[in-house]
Amino acid sequence: MLSRILERIIVREFLYPAITSSPVALDFSNQFAFRPTGSTTATLVAILHSVTDLLSTNPYVVVMALDFSKAFDTLRHATLLKKMALLDIPDAVFNWLVNFFLERKHCTRYGGEISTILDINASIIQGSAVGPISYVINTGDLTVCTSSNRIHMYADDTYIIVPACNIQSRQAELDHVAKWAHANNLKLNREKSAEIVITSKRQRQDCNPPELPDIRRTTSLTILGVSFTNHLSISDHITNVITKCAQSLYALKVLRSHGLSEDNLAVVFKSVVLAKILYASPAWWGFANSSDKQRLEAFLRRCTRLHFYRQEAPTVTELVEDLEEQLFTNVLANDHHLLSYILPERNNRMYNLRPRRHELILATKGDARNFFTRQLFKDVY
Repeated sequence: MLSRILERIIVREFLYPAITSSPVALDFSNQFAFRPTGSTTATLVAILHSVTDLLSTNPYVVVMALDFSKAFDTLRHATLLKKMALLDIPDAVFNWLVNFFLERKHCTRYGGEISTILDINASIIQGSAVGPISYVINTGDLTVCTSSNRIHMYADDTYIIVPACNIQSRQAELDHVAKWAHANNLKLNREKSAEIVITSKRQRQDCNPPELPDIRRTTSLTILGVSFTNHLSISDHITNVITKCAQSLYALKVLRSHGLSEDNLAVVFKSVVLAKILYASPAWWGFANSSDKQRLEAFLRRCTRLHFYRQEAPTVTELVEDLEEQLFTNVLANDHHLLSYILPERNNRMYNLRPRRHELILATKGDARNFFTRQLFKDVY
């Protein structure tokens, strides 16, 4: 118990501050996992912002979703500790981390027999507080080799965004990631990796760059649980969510028939069904058309008729707006938020005006589907 408490102190008081003010050799700005302000929602917001931003000056954008085989099980401790040595942490903390990873052993008991004890010199320590942040530190030197390309990561889920002007750099990016993976005792699984060519619906130009020989191309890609087509439509995602939630409704009916109270049913509905509907919604809500939103509202009305959701409870639109307001407020209030780099500069006014939602400079309006564009220009006019 004392060891687990000490792990959390090390992570909270030393490792988190160290990666916030990362050294030149390491860059954690594009890694959104296992961090205080990181989440799948923040990752999706950043990816969609990059895609739409590059689409404004390019006819198409290629998103490569890369997969590493057993990334958490093969990470080499020696390589990880070299990167930890670059962090601005006290020597005593670094020595504790070295001691934490060294001299770990493993054996297997089966059929009454015990195998030979072997040393463990790789893998993240499963179930530990240090384990997740260790993988974040290990990815600190994973970057793109072409400066105008962009990379976003959520743990081992890695997405490289290549605009049309750099289309010839895709193979170099793949080889660069494969070389980085080999140096860290990881393996880039090209068979499970994929790429998608995203274009605007208004783009009439033929956008079909040559395919890479060792990575498949798809017209629909699931990014952190949210499906997008090559035109950034999320209709398929809405269909999948409603289908899964409908299956959960059947389970709720079974629970009701076995005597579960209405209050407890409401708790289960909120935890299971409503959570699926609202998952990462601030990121994709702007990309949903009116038909998609109407289908979600109709499903929630169906839940109301079945008495799983209260009649006077908020609609899907109201729930999403609340989540968007919370995220936007958190980014505004925290200069170290992982999404704060997207915000424009603050307008330092020398005189008093009527209260505004924010004091940020409103430059040229970007893609209206983006989370930050919608929030920055909300209630402006």
